[in-house]
Parts: sequence; structure tokens; C-alpha cells
Amino acid sequence: MHIKTIFTTLFFSLFLNISLVFAIDWNQYHGRRSDNKTDERLTSTTWLEKSGSPKWKISTPLGFSSFSTEGSRAFTLIAEEDEDGLMREVCIALDTKSGKRLWSSWLCRMDYKSGGGNSGAPGNNGGDGPRSTPSVLNGKVWVYDSDMNLYCMNAASGKIIWDVKVLKEHNGQNIKWKNSSAPLIEGDLVIVYGGGPGQSLLAFQRDTGKLAWKTGDETATHATPIATTIHGVRQVIFFCTSGLVSVDPKSGRELWRQAFPFKVSTAASPVVAGDMIYCSAGYGVGAGLYKISRKGTRFSSSEIWRKKNDMFNHWSTPLYHDGHLYGMFSFKKYGNGPLQCVELKSGKIKWSQDGYGPGNVILSGDHLIALADDGVLSLVKATPSKYTELARKKVLDGKCWSTPILSNGLVFARSTSEAVCLDAGKR
Repeated sequence: MHIKTIFTTLFFSLFLNISLVFAIDWNQYHGRRSDNKTDERLTSTTWLEKSGSPKWKISTPLGFSSFSTEGSRAFTLIAEEDEDGLMREVCIALDTKSGKRLWSSWLCRMDYKSGGGNSGAPGNNGGDGPRSTPSVLNGKVWVYDSDMNLYCMNAASGKIIWDVKVLKEHNGQNIKWKNSSAPLIEGDLVIVYGGGPGQSLLAFQRDTGKLAWKTGDETATHATPIATTIHGVRQVIFFCTSGLVSVDPKSGRELWRQAFPFKVSTAASPVVAGDMIYCSAGYGVGAGLYKISRKGTRFSSSEIWRKKNDMFNHWSTPLYHDGHLYGMFSFKKYGNGPLQCVELKSGKIKWSQDGYGPGNVILSGDHLIALADDGVLSLVKATPSKYTELARKKVLDGKCWSTPILSNGLVFARSTSEAVCLDAGKR
């Protein structure tokens, strides 16, 4: 083979490998590592304010589902009328380049009995619609709908491969405002909660739906469980009405627990920082930081600090970065609650900027991508020294209680009425 041909072949092979390294999917709620971070880095912040029309914008009626992605497909849940004129939750797949709907798969019928209207404006009226976010991996999509039905679908067609009716098959009982937790993909398992006594925490083989383990006498909350590693041990942490419960993902064996108060609803997931774990809830509960210790095979949890009726994360899960928490800290301050930087070990607020409400934030490199509840998207430096806003733009109408994501150079965000895709430029 000619030396030039060999060089060209090696070059394109290297190029393809590099492209794959930087082609990062956001495959489940809170991201691949349950930490609201991506390894994909923004190399520019000017794209937001300088961008003209978005790459695409489509209608996404009702609900607070966020996006997940794999390859050229994006997934979320909406609500639409079925053939009988009844509103149902629907999982949809979109082409990431065009926003074209590739398929729809019907889920449960909507019957929330509470939630308070469908107004798109920021406010206390939650409105109807699905609250959970799909998870996707290796050509399969998992959805946990408001009635606690767990589905596995073909990502290319939407065809249901298997399903489990958790309330019926595992003696479960739904909670106020119904399920909003997302299915957690961990190893070859998909993990949820919502079953009855002795089976409130559940793990299924992700490809077959076969029950892997069941355990626990907990009551579910609206918070999605997270997967993490503490002291070298892989674990899944549930935020139940009793508090934090950590289990071995392979067996369901309990590793440790930490009591924490519950009132009305817990919806923000816990945040792990090394051997410390932070959690928070609204309705007067407040926040706490706990140290997880290990002696031999035994774990224990001890309180570092507790702020009662303070530092609320209503449903906006913060993220941890270089010793600090970044996120939306407020309770029912719709349209005005602050984005804050909080020193983790002390709970001291380093800076606070009003005008975000109960939106959500993710991290790319040292940049926060923050979506306010009124549809304003901002890029902010993740530094404790001061609030430094790099760009902002109104990108959505409707109510945004969902989480923006960055995937393969594209930013996806949605509201109760529409979804948008923005080109974030070269990575």
C-alpha cells in the first residue's frame, strides 16, 4: 500500500476515534453519573446570544419531563389525546438534527386528581402531564410513567419489549401527585422504587424485565435514585420518606441509611461529594450534609450540619463542583428564586442571583448551563468568587421545571408547551 494511502487511512481512523470520544450522550436524568455533569465541554459562550433562530423548536404539550439522548435520537414524555379523546402520557423520539418526531408510544391515561391547572406561566399551579424522564442505552429506552408502569422500548421503533406494572405486580401504592422519579440504569439493571412492603426498592434485568432483586419497606418520593461510588463501593441511594437509603446495586443489600424529615413531597435527589452527601426538601424541611464512613464492610452516616427550614431545593437538584454546590435554592419563589453558590462543608452562601425560580442547572467544564423557570437560558461561570454571567437568552415559552442537557454539541431544553434545540458550536 502506498505510504500516502496508509497515512490517509490512519488519519481518518484517528479522526473517527476522536469523534467518538467527544460524542457524549446524556442518557438518563441527572446524566450518566447521576451528578448533573457532562464531560463534553463548551469551547465558546457566544453561541447563545449570537444565535439567531434555534436549530429547531417543536410543541411538547404538558408535563415536566426532561430530555435524554443517544446518538441521533432525543427522548422525552408529553401528553396527547388518544383515539378516544382521553389524555395520555406519551413517550416520543425526535431526530436531534431536525426535531422531526420519529415515533410515539402511548403510556398511562392522565388522572392526577391534583396538580392545579395547566397554566404555562410561572406559579404554584403545577399542571398535569408526565413528570418522569426516559432513560436510554444501547438501543433501548426505559420509561417509568406516572402510574408506576415500567416500560422497555426499542429506541429505533418505540415498540414495547417488556413492561412491569409495579403497583399491581409488586403491591405498590402511588404517592401524592403521582410518580415523577426516573428509571435508573446501573450496570445491566434498571432500578426504581414504588413497590409495597418487602419490595419497595426494585431492580429488573434491563434487557428482559426479569426481577433481579426486591427489598425494603420504604415509601417512595418524587426524587430519582442516584448511583455513585463511596469508599470504593458502588451503591444506589434512594431518597425515601424515611430519609436516605443506600443499597448494593447487585443484590439490594442495605449498606447504610440516614434519617431525614419528610413533609408533603421530596423531589430533589441527593448530591454526593466524595464521602459526603447533601440532601434537601421543601415544605419547611431544609437541608443537611452527612459524612459517610466505612470500617471494614460496615458503613455509617453522621451529620456535619443541618439547616432546618433553610436552603430549600424544592425539586431543583444542585450539583457539586470544587467544594461548592451550584443550583436553584428556593421554595415557591416562582420566577424569582435565586441561583446560588454554596460552600459545601459550611453551608455558607458565597453568592446569590435572583430571577431563576425553581429551574435546573447542569455543568460543562467550568460553565453552568442554567434554565430558569420562565424559559431564560443562562451561561454562568462555576466559580465561588462572584456571580459571573457570560450569556443569557429567552429560549422557551411556558413553564420550565425540567433540566437542560448538553449532548453532542447540542443543548436541549423544554417547557410545558415547547422544546428547543440550540447548536452550542464547536466542542
